[in-house]
Amino acid sequence: MTFFWSSWITLFSFGCWLFILGVLLFVLKYKPDVEEDGTTGHEYDGIREYDKPLPKWWLVIFFGSIVWGVAYWVFFPAMFPAHWEGIATVEVDGETVPWTSKNELFSELESNNKIFTDNFEQSILVKADAAGATATLGTLNDLQATMRRSETPPADLQTQIDGKIAELAPYIEKLSENPNALKVGSRLFLQNCSVCHGSNAKGATGYPNLTDNDWLYGGEAQNILTTLHNGRVGGMPAWRDQIGEDGVRAASEYVLSLSSNNGSKSNGKLDQTLVAQGSAIFQQNCALCHDKDGKGMISAGAPNLTDTIWLYGGERETVRNTLRYGRAGVMPQWETKLGNERIMLLAAYIYSLSDKPAKATQALPVTATAPKAAAPAAATVN
Repeated sequence: MTFFWSSWITLFSFGCWLFILGVLLFVLKYKPDVEEDGTTGHEYDGIREYDKPLPKWWLVIFFGSIVWGVAYWVFFPAMFPAHWEGIATVEVDGETVPWTSKNELFSELESNNKIFTDNFEQSILVKADAAGATATLGTLNDLQATMRRSETPPADLQTQIDGKIAELAPYIEKLSENPNALKVGSRLFLQNCSVCHGSNAKGATGYPNLTDNDWLYGGEAQNILTTLHNGRVGGMPAWRDQIGEDGVRAASEYVLSLSSNNGSKSNGKLDQTLVAQGSAIFQQNCALCHDKDGKGMISAGAPNLTDTIWLYGGERETVRNTLRYGRAGVMPQWETKLGNERIMLLAAYIYSLSDKPAKATQALPVTATAPKAAAPAAATVN
């Protein structure tokens, strides 16, 4: 708020307070002349007017509200808030800070979060035989707090944070087998991730399916944790200007030939001449990310083009549009919004959903913002 509006509101409020107080005191001191019978001499339709004092209970409430208003100005930044912070304080991030609505919100969030984290550490982790994660979480929280507060953090601080996140991976596997952890993880998914990935985690066009075994950035516990903590930014560049429209058509035909179902049954028979031309274009321009055999690269978030899974669709014209105009997608980071403990539960739930060949049990029906999503499908065609 600018100094002008702050001053205007303060002076206007103070003026109203003085006016009301003045009127009240004037009424209390004013003593009109009365007749011997106690009336003022005024009579209306046979009703005579008396001069009686205001009820004491009413005066107590009135003066009490005035005192309360003055106390409010002292405790909170009501008068010239840019210059007067008030004497009220709250605890935020372990520090005593002046009261503001923002600081009060953060303080309440921290208080509620402490209840959650205490239950997570003392109940869920213990029952999942993952209590060893508590020490790592404590160190990770301290490192992240240092990162937030430091304008020039140490060069290796992010590396230390990533290392602690990696240490949590074995505990994710344990949590993925705990019913209570999965129950909380599914709620977190529905609240935060289902808008993109669907309530059943099956994804949609441009949003990966989290229940299969196809992962743009890897489906291991550590990969999922990294995706949820840091987010992903995927990009498939547009190629029309570099290879031309004929090149787009040829490369698309070759990409369709790589897929085990040729992308889509509606594509019909492939043009083998274009496939041959597209092979050379692919090796020259696309193999750097998708590898020379089209299997994709987890390190680049580039999808496997040889399976039957297509993030934006496997129809011929859709593949061509991907090559013509490129794709871009963002998987947001959830570290600052959810915190480390909730991310562990989300990661465990996502990990449980993936159709891993070695898994004996099927996961629950919902999932979180899986790492796959992170690779905003942008990578390429698949």
